[in-house]
Amino acid sequence: MTSLLVVIGLLVLLLLGVPVGFALAFTGLVGLMTIVGFESALSVLSTTPLSTTNGFELIAVPLFILMAEFVIVSGIADRMFKAITIWVGRLPGGLAVATALAGAGFGAISGSSTAAAAALSSTSIPAMRRAGYEVKFASGVVAVSGTLAMLIPPSIALVLYGIIVEVNIASLLIGGVIPGIIVTLAIIVTIYVLMARDPSIAPAARPWPMRDKIRALRDIGPMLLLLLCVTGSIYLGIATPTEAAGLGAFGAFVIAAAFRTLSWKTTWGALARAVRATCMIFMIIIGAHIFGYVLTLGQITPGFVNWITGLDVSPYVVMAGIIVFYLIMGCFMDQMAILILTVPVMVPAITSLGFDPVWFGVLVVVAAEVGMITPPLGMNIFVVSRYAERPLSEIFRGVAPHVVSHIIVLALLVAFPQLVLWLPGTTQ
Repeated sequence: MTSLLVVIGLLVLLLLGVPVGFALAFTGLVGLMTIVGFESALSVLSTTPLSTTNGFELIAVPLFILMAEFVIVSGIADRMFKAITIWVGRLPGGLAVATALAGAGFGAISGSSTAAAAALSSTSIPAMRRAGYEVKFASGVVAVSGTLAMLIPPSIALVLYGIIVEVNIASLLIGGVIPGIIVTLAIIVTIYVLMARDPSIAPAARPWPMRDKIRALRDIGPMLLLLLCVTGSIYLGIATPTEAAGLGAFGAFVIAAAFRTLSWKTTWGALARAVRATCMIFMIIIGAHIFGYVLTLGQITPGFVNWITGLDVSPYVVMAGIIVFYLIMGCFMDQMAILILTVPVMVPAITSLGFDPVWFGVLVVVAAEVGMITPPLGMNIFVVSRYAERPLSEIFRGVAPHVVSHIIVLALLVAFPQLVLWLPGTTQ
């Protein structure tokens, strides 16, 4: 009963707008005081912050965030979008396809969904509006393309999942590659399905001469080099994810310096934003661990596992129910909070049913992507709305077809687990 009241209290605080980390820590502390007493609760509070944040793997989180900040400072997202536009922009819907490909490319060197949405919004939306694209259509493409950074390595969400579940982070990151490609293709297919219904929403742009196309490849070169340093080094076993994050942060710094976009002001700004984002994530981790004691002492996790395994239905029916749960939760809660709060309970249940935790981690992140673009709290929609200067309702309508395509991708990943597990298996 105490655990249930604590969970209800947490939801109330979140609805009131209390920061996720503090809401988790406060309700967890109150629950512990009720279950084990004041002194034991204070003992947990005094040891948890250090014990949960001193792991070597966690160093990857601030380093990947710093890499994303230097990538933004370098302006490589703008260069990448323009280069891809030169190659495919002349086709009907080409600018939208270029946006999806740029989103995948930015995700491969960032790991931050909102940063990707902001970078794409500032470049893609003005270009598509000048070309005569329907604003609702263009905004929807930008919003969904930004979510690719959650899945395509380096993915901060997958790193956190690996730390929580204690599974191989390298396998998780490599496991996100093929699903990331599939989601990118799903975005492109959805673009052409929408264009088949109404070609006027995405007219063709002007063609570019071959010399401009060849020159544009130079702007993609730094991105490919950074991608090789990060994902390539992890896949080949040259570096751990933490070491790869260090390489990526340094590589992004060098690229920004080479493009002459670094100054004391921009460097300090990148460092300050990375520190703020890291503190926010670490506070969520600390709060979730405090809250996790309540779930453990209240027998919620073992009780849930016993309930799941006792259901007289197919494991895939259970998995479908879990995915629906994540899709609904994504509409109302921060994706990182959902991940940290639910994974410790869900993973023991799904492994007891015979599912692979690496596969499940990728599924959870794809479901979290949907939460970034669904009402009422789709963060990418708010970012795009600010840049496009359009009402939220219009952008939610524009992204709705992509939500459907994401759900179809989720069904494919459930039906064919090797889409996730094959590539990590080649590294072992």
